[in-house]
Amino acid sequence: MLVIPLYAAALAPLFCLLSVRVILVRRGRRLGFGTGGDEAVERRIRVHANFAEYAPLALLLLFMAESIGAPTVWLHVLGVALVFGRYAHAAFVSSKATDNLGRILGMTGSLTAILGGSGLIIWASLSPP
Repeated sequence: MLVIPLYAAALAPLFCLLSVRVILVRRGRRLGFGTGGDEAVERRIRVHANFAEYAPLALLLLFMAESIGAPTVWLHVLGVALVFGRYAHAAFVSSKATDNLGRILGMTGSLTAILGGSGLIIWASLSPP
């Protein structure tokens, strides 16, 4: 049974939620494109964009690691780190009173998954059969 599709499925609702938040704030402010100089619009756009920048790479690396036989337990550890990181980042950075600790926790989970996934790929690729 594949592991990483579970984590992709856990992240998909967050991506949709972040997308809808951007759509709603743009519609409410009658912005067809961009931020109109509005900090709240910019914050929502950046939270969504940050997700779109980090989550696909992490999932791709983890899926590749899984496809070449990386240990399941490590795939789960990194998948949980990614999901935790993405949800934490979205929650903390969405707030106007963003604290750096929340942002750091969110990005730590995401970067752990990216670096861990690449490490698993290298390890599994170089391990003797």
